[in-house]
Amino acid sequence: MNLAALNEDEKRELYELMRLKNLRFKRDRLANYKPYTKQKDFHHTGSYRERLFMAGNQLGKTWAGAFEVAMHATGLYPDWWQGRRYQHATRWLVGSESAELTRKGVQRLLIGPPEIRDEWGTGAIPFELLKDTSMRPGVPDAISSAVVKHINGEDSVIQFNSYDQGRSKWQADTVDGVWFDEEPPLTIYSEGLTRTQATGGMVFVTFTPLLGMSDVVKRFLIEKPESAITTTMTIDDAEHYSEAERKSIIASYPEHEREARAKGIPVMGSGRVFPVAESAIKVSPFPIPAYWPRIVGLDFGWGHPTAAVWLAWDRDTDTLYVTDCYRQKEASVPIHAAAIRGRGEWCPVAWPHDGLQHDKGSGEQLAQQYKNAGVNMLPHRATFEDGSNGLEAGVSEMLARMQTMRIRVFSHLDDWFEEFRLYHRKDGLIVKSGDDLMAATRYAMMMRRKAKTQEEASSRRSHMAMPVVEFGVFDPVAGY
Repeated sequence: MNLAALNEDEKRELYELMRLKNLRFKRDRLANYKPYTKQKDFHHTGSYRERLFMAGNQLGKTWAGAFEVAMHATGLYPDWWQGRRYQHATRWLVGSESAELTRKGVQRLLIGPPEIRDEWGTGAIPFELLKDTSMRPGVPDAISSAVVKHINGEDSVIQFNSYDQGRSKWQADTVDGVWFDEEPPLTIYSEGLTRTQATGGMVFVTFTPLLGMSDVVKRFLIEKPESAITTTMTIDDAEHYSEAERKSIIASYPEHEREARAKGIPVMGSGRVFPVAESAIKVSPFPIPAYWPRIVGLDFGWGHPTAAVWLAWDRDTDTLYVTDCYRQKEASVPIHAAAIRGRGEWCPVAWPHDGLQHDKGSGEQLAQQYKNAGVNMLPHRATFEDGSNGLEAGVSEMLARMQTMRIRVFSHLDDWFEEFRLYHRKDGLIVKSGDDLMAATRYAMMMRRKAKTQEEASSRRSHMAMPVVEFGVFDPVAGY
């Protein structure tokens, strides 16, 4: 269209039509919501009672939270929806750290610009279904609650709170859902869970983990109750940024906050055991040369996971490659043994001192139970060559190797990198929680002198009559 050919009245008419078209679009954003893949992944986890959408800044986590609440409040679900559906009107508690942040974030995305009341109804909740709002005293343009029409004819209610109001403000009647935008204190999070017990409702958190290893983060990333699930979104998953824009954004963040703000990785600051960028140790998987010896590190567990890590050793460069990992809790020795044997029965397995403990039922040492199950356990617990096995010494060597790129990790090992990110100190001491794969890696590294190629291991087994070895006793024939 040639705007220059229009007179002033025609231009005004055209601009008004464009304004109305834009307004109609904004008043029904819910119908036009097209989530990115990671946002859709988050929505699809609706069968879980507790959900965490952990993402970097400005990647779309709050946007996804707002549209999910709007869907549940209105009963309007898109064709692609695979998450939970409510056939009835719902009650919600939503909020953020302060009244101001709730107004600027949650309220703006659900209702519309707080300071422009003519545009209320241009958020995730359609204009035609926003029936009423009540204001919060003492906070300009802040809403206390909103009434939303559900497609079944009933009214849904959304109550807007903030964490700085304290726990008592979240002690509402029973609700169907709670949305925390940014991380709440554990007491308030627990209150949200309590409010949804009777309904079997949902609680979800959308946040950037700038507070480090807080109690709420620990619940999702370390404790991992069966009712909870985490979706992580990085700047690489934000489809509205170009590659050049991603690089520019990452460079603009302080270095110690880059992983949290761009990748949704909790900030550990000086408390991280391994303050090393993941990119420095990640490597794409590749076929392991047959002449590289290999070894497995095993960490025993029950209430916490039993973990195993497979290392391949490039002797020429003295580089250790983490090629595989396994983590499973509350499973029996035969289950773990089968998983280890399935990746190569010939590979020697290093293990820690608690393998010498005797099982209360059978009276048999734990390491011996694995050997009986067909696992190629080394006869002695993991130590350095001088016989020591200090935690700090092992961690120090792992860090030095990471800093000099002599520990590399296959990039698809998400469980390993999860522990790597969260491994931290408190009051100077390493926190012995959620460190199972890190411990297994350390044992394998310490005992790399016992690593074998498949040919070496097979030759050894076929040409030597393997003596019975009592664990913890030096065996001159075997040479350990």
